[in-house]
Amino acid sequence: MSFRGCQILCLILLSVNEASAVVDFAQDVKPLLSRLGCNGASCHGKAEGQNGFKLSVFGNDPKADYESIIKEGRGRRITLSAPEDSLLLRKATGEVGHGGGVRIQIGSRAYNVLRDWIRAGLVYESKGRPAIIGLRMEPSRKVLLLRAKQSLKVIARYTDGTEADVTWQAVFHSNDPAMAKVNETGSLTIGDSIGQTSVMARFLGKVSVFQAIVPRTGPKVNLPARPVFNFIDRLVDQHLARLNVHPSGVADDATYLRRIFLDLIGTLPTGNETEAFLKDQAPDKRAKLVQRLMDRPEFADFWALKWSDILRVDRLALGHENAFAYYGWIREAMRKNKPLDQWARELLSAEGPLQDQPAGFFYKVAAKPGEMAAMTSQIFLGVRITCAECHQHPYDQWTQQDYYGMRGFFDQIKYKKLGTTESLLAEGNPAGKHPRTGAPIFPYALGTSMPESAPEGDRRRTLARWMTRADNPWFARNLVNRLWAHFMGRGLVEPVDDMRVTNPPSNPELLDALAKELVKSKYDLRAMIKLIAASRTYQLSVEPNETNMVDERNHSRALLRRLPAEVLLDAVSQVTGIKEKFHGVPAGSRAIQLWDSQVQHYFLKLFGRPARVSACECERAVGASMAQALHLMNSPQLESKLNHAGGQIARMTGRQKNDASLVRELYLTVFSRLPSDTEQERAEQYLGSRRFQRQKAAEDLVWAMMNSVEFIFNH
Repeated sequence: MSFRGCQILCLILLSVNEASAVVDFAQDVKPLLSRLGCNGASCHGKAEGQNGFKLSVFGNDPKADYESIIKEGRGRRITLSAPEDSLLLRKATGEVGHGGGVRIQIGSRAYNVLRDWIRAGLVYESKGRPAIIGLRMEPSRKVLLLRAKQSLKVIARYTDGTEADVTWQAVFHSNDPAMAKVNETGSLTIGDSIGQTSVMARFLGKVSVFQAIVPRTGPKVNLPARPVFNFIDRLVDQHLARLNVHPSGVADDATYLRRIFLDLIGTLPTGNETEAFLKDQAPDKRAKLVQRLMDRPEFADFWALKWSDILRVDRLALGHENAFAYYGWIREAMRKNKPLDQWARELLSAEGPLQDQPAGFFYKVAAKPGEMAAMTSQIFLGVRITCAECHQHPYDQWTQQDYYGMRGFFDQIKYKKLGTTESLLAEGNPAGKHPRTGAPIFPYALGTSMPESAPEGDRRRTLARWMTRADNPWFARNLVNRLWAHFMGRGLVEPVDDMRVTNPPSNPELLDALAKELVKSKYDLRAMIKLIAASRTYQLSVEPNETNMVDERNHSRALLRRLPAEVLLDAVSQVTGIKEKFHGVPAGSRAIQLWDSQVQHYFLKLFGRPARVSACECERAVGASMAQALHLMNSPQLESKLNHAGGQIARMTGRQKNDASLVRELYLTVFSRLPSDTEQERAEQYLGSRRFQRQKAAEDLVWAMMNSVEFIFNH
């Protein structure tokens, strides 16, 4: 045997005889590669690697990483006889040029681990070494003031009952860097926003979270007590009290009227509807209004549009006839107020001829079983598992096995042509296996244990039963969170389809209470809408008080929300009295009735209509842009609606000979409220100064009003 061979053998024998505390790759080196960013997607973890050195992204394949380090590149990365001369160390310390810069210092704890691992003989996994079973952060929750600093500690728990401080090996991530920044050592710095935020730590596939409650600084302010309309207000007020914040006052009748019309049916109230509501003196007129709106056909139109975005009613993927049938099934469920759990079960378990079971088209917009599993999880559970197809989810607990366990529920799906009819079937007993290890994987739901065999029959039925059980940890919470976000402009969990341990809700007690109420109501959508709309929290004004001026997270006041593209276009058409004509759609159709997201229309595209290529609500753009503002100010199409001889402005100008009456009707029509004294006076002066162009002056007034924040936004 050569001298070098003897040297290597001696080192290996030495490592075998050492105590069980020998540094190994699986528990010591692997987490360092993540901590130092080596296996990130921007470094050696990307698909092609970096400069000839490739690691699995986020360390999802540790054995491959081990082989890459010690064997690939003809073993040049490791020098067993002189560990300090190993290229792995010299690159990381900057002694040799490294594109990633200096990652560790000579003599540091990380440096010593890598050096000792090489010195001990490159052990992959120490026999008998306890495995990690959990992670916690200290502190786990704390009240911190604005711009405060906090050091976080990460503690790992092992199978033998021992614990260890692994802060120096953990990876930290802030859910909201604008509110709380965290560096790689776990040092947290609070920003300038009040509310609740969280920081995640990850170590060896386990995750834990720290929550910071950031109250408003300064003395407590004694503002008048607010009325409590239902339990929502009590739980919101308790949270605001922790933040030293008082809610705004209740919005006036005109504001509430416009808001609830837009939120429930995507339609502005008419001038006559506004005037009648303002004159109504009944104490329960707001509750009665909600019921009337839910009975209108526009309710089914608007909510079918919302769910068609999420469930991907996509003509390009399904074809015209199929997409229309799929939309019709969704709209009918909204019209009948079908219980949400029943609705979900019918969709997930759909089978047979698709012309009779149009819910089955849900599966046709996702071409593969994995896409079906990811889409189902995101829509009905609010859980994103797509990342876990290739590696451990970087911000959650889900592994590749969890992903393929969910995918297994959809492996049976097939389509068969029977004449001109296509049928959806669930056939066979296809076996699943782990893509890396080859180990068998049987279908199982997220957060549960894998069974010893696949379910009998149609596996989707097992999934649907589990998903809609009253004790499911995600289904009801996901639905009420989406509802809350729709009415309040921000979910209790944000993003609304990213529910995970490391992304906790801003008000956990409220989310739990709403989910329990949904289950108690037997998943009644309209009952939940009534509950939210009846709360004082929903009815708050957008006007801030001295305590909540910077708060946009905790529902202490209403938020300005730009109208969705279809709702804004319908509002323009309603105000001008000139309906929009859409290509290939029957005349008189409104934008909220457009089941086909592919209908070409510049306005709808500009204002963010989604293409429905994913199940993410983020596809719908809700922000404002310069292009939108310029279009509203200069569009020839909008001008033609305003000055149309048969339009509403021409009719009002001819009907209202008195300027005061004309101004009053214009405000009721455009803003759904009466003008203030100042607005009335200025508008009358403007009309009076253009006596011989009175209609043109009225058109100018309306165009200016349509370009205002008050018209473009829900408030």
